[in-house]
Amino acid sequence: MSTYETLVETAANLLDCGGEAAVTLRAVGKGAGLSHNAPYKHFESRDALLAAVAAADLDNLTASFAELRKAEQAPKDMLMKAIGALVTFGRERPARYRLVFSVPALARNHSDLQKKSTACVEQVMAMVVECQRDFQLPDASAKVLTSLFLATMHGLVSMEANGVLSKEKGLPSIEEGLDLMFELFSR
Repeated sequence: MSTYETLVETAANLLDCGGEAAVTLRAVGKGAGLSHNAPYKHFESRDALLAAVAAADLDNLTASFAELRKAEQAPKDMLMKAIGALVTFGRERPARYRLVFSVPALARNHSDLQKKSTACVEQVMAMVVECQRDFQLPDASAKVLTSLFLATMHGLVSMEANGVLSKEKGLPSIEEGLDLMFELFSR
């Protein structure tokens, strides 16, 4: 693994353990077992390092969605697995999820990150189109349907993370909400 990759992985681990506040260039250098100056040789700023973490996560998500699209399965199952992967990412890596999906300034300031985000969404949109071709979703704008699925999923993930969406409060799970949404769209 290159020094660059080690630094990105270390920053990702710090995000997972302590949130965004735990990620400083100095802490990343120390956590990687390198000098505290090592990150400065690869990243011009903390934001550049965070953008690299987000880019790596988007690359992984995009690759997993591309693999899903290659597998023989019903389009609905494929789409729900992709959205399920995003839900799992949000549950298991909440700080990284927020970094990827809730820090628009990061994408604005790092054009490569914006391109990777677009590629990831395009994979999901391609699955929506496949569902439409299979008559499992209405003949509406694929962009709008994709936006609705992703916005609903992000909202539900956020509600769950904030303790609002829980069985104790009598509210359905993220999965139940998304299943109902798909069912309503497929009528």
